[in-house]
Amino acid sequence: MSSQKFTSPRRKWVRTALQWLSRPAFRLLTDLEIRGVENLPQSGPLILVGNHFSFIDPVCFVRISPWQIEFLGGADRPHAPFASRIIPFLWGYHPLYRGTGAKDSIRTAEGILQQGGVLGIFPEGGNWATVLRPARPGTAFLAARTRASILPVGLVGMTEVFPSLKRGRRAKIQVNIGKPFGPFKAEGRGQHLRDQLDEIGHEIMRRIAELIPEEQRGHYSDDPAIRAAALGTEIYPWADKVEGQVVGLVQ
Repeated sequence: MSSQKFTSPRRKWVRTALQWLSRPAFRLLTDLEIRGVENLPQSGPLILVGNHFSFIDPVCFVRISPWQIEFLGGADRPHAPFASRIIPFLWGYHPLYRGTGAKDSIRTAEGILQQGGVLGIFPEGGNWATVLRPARPGTAFLAARTRASILPVGLVGMTEVFPSLKRGRRAKIQVNIGKPFGPFKAEGRGQHLRDQLDEIGHEIMRRIAELIPEEQRGHYSDDPAIRAAALGTEIYPWADKVEGQVVGLVQ
């Protein structure tokens, strides 16, 4: 699967260099364990999804992927550390302004998948909590429209990378790659369609939940106490706001 259909030759070489550098960088800065590499499919269309607890989660996708992924993500990241902003800048991604519907960004992502590409998305729509929350409808919409398979990834320990480095230690992190699933289908309009997309979103999050510790599964935990403790984290910060017009929100 070639990324040349989606990126300029110059960007392609930058991405190749970043992928190569990611291996020694992870060895130097973290104690990384990758499980489930055998689950990586040979070709797309494919949507990589994962839990989003840290600003540097996308870097893990770059590290584990044999492809040059196209990312869809929030346009504004004002509170992200510089180290976590430089990689998206160099790699390139398709920004969307949350709270707007982001129709142009969704159409771009749909085109990537229709051409057999690989798209990286964090379905929760941001990293304002460290437990799983319900997915926003965009990922399910793209999956249903394009019939792309979905590859779940569980990221464990990413929130400890920077704190550990400040203490002169390497954080122990784990990337768990699940089995691809799908495709999905959704029909109709209005609330009927939204109900179907929400159920697809729940299935996506349940698959991710299987790949992270029980205490981080939040709304998708089998433990009523963990689900109760997660109440409130499902509130979407951009439900009645437009990204880029509000100060104080995180990605």
